[in-house]
Amino acid sequence: MLKGKTVVLGVTGSIAAYKIANLASALVKKHCSVHVIMTKNATNFINPITFETLTGHKCLVDTFDRNFEFSVEHVSLAKQADLFLVAPASANVIGKIASGIADDMLTTTIMAAKCPKIIAPAMNTNMFENPIVQDNIEKLKGYGYEIVEPASGYLACGDTGKGKMPEPEVLLSYIMKHIGCKKDLAGKKVLVTAGPTMEKIDPVRFISNHSTGKMGYAIANNAMLRGADVTLVTGRTYIKKPDFVKIVDVTSAQEMFEAVDRIFDEQDIVIMSAAVADYRPKLVAEEKIKKQSGESVLELERTKDILGTMSDRKKNQFVCGFSMETENMVENSKAKLEKKKLDMICANNLKVPGAGFGTDTNVVTIITSDDVTELPLQSKEEVASSILDMILSRI
Repeated sequence: MLKGKTVVLGVTGSIAAYKIANLASALVKKHCSVHVIMTKNATNFINPITFETLTGHKCLVDTFDRNFEFSVEHVSLAKQADLFLVAPASANVIGKIASGIADDMLTTTIMAAKCPKIIAPAMNTNMFENPIVQDNIEKLKGYGYEIVEPASGYLACGDTGKGKMPEPEVLLSYIMKHIGCKKDLAGKKVLVTAGPTMEKIDPVRFISNHSTGKMGYAIANNAMLRGADVTLVTGRTYIKKPDFVKIVDVTSAQEMFEAVDRIFDEQDIVIMSAAVADYRPKLVAEEKIKKQSGESVLELERTKDILGTMSDRKKNQFVCGFSMETENMVENSKAKLEKKKLDMICANNLKVPGAGFGTDTNVVTIITSDDVTELPLQSKEEVASSILDMILSRI
């Protein structure tokens, strides 16, 4: 996903410096070209050789090092960079950058860079909360730098509070947001529904389905990476929610209907992948459950048809639904497409290996009024990208 991209990592004097080795390794695994610049203080916490081994590039420390790769090194590297991340960022380096001081390799290079720049502060809580440091952070925001809020917890100095550098996975998500995909959905508002809904029978039991939300979450994440303003309306799931996405948690089909109803008219693209429970108990009090032939029989009523209702009132929105079938997949899905007045429907057969609930892969057939496109077995992330590609080709 990051092939052909160049990321410069600036590492300053903080005990958290060792964590950046994991970030550098993760970026390289994504085929990213990674260059590391360290301050002299940072070399007291981690050896430059570590980064050179992981990245395959010389780790830069000394501005006047004669064994360099480029003619004017800080300028050449700044021009190559697609993104510049300083993590951990000490109070000292934050102050230098904010004040325009360029007296070492790191500050000189970032001053010459025109790419997106991210700062991840890491320091003692009292230092982070110092008004001078906060003023410098605000100044950097004003200059277009993105600031990653430090985490709270037990610090190396023994204090507990805000100031910890976020984990490498969090920093990677910031990098991916900026350069993980082309921004072909920039300016678009995308609504995704995902996961299962639950209908209470009584305080203990409920009616639901086997949806895990993985497909919808992959779509929401891919849309975010492509620059969209994404809202994810989600039933209860047990997987990590996508970063940088507005999350609306719901439980029942009625709650999902109300959440979608509130924001539907504002959206450009609506993708409803949630597996909504079709029925809910008509009488929820257990004592009202009828007894027939010695068995408990619960009266049911249909839940609201979210997809059909919203599609009926669409104006300029592109609406995509999902269909899960066990037989006659294409025929049944085409009928659903027409009945619910959809622009597109993504169908899969639950009997096909690698497709359906709970898997990391899917086999999807994308159906429109004039086309049927069968995708091969892919990861759900790849399927999400293909679905959005198809939508973009039709709006």
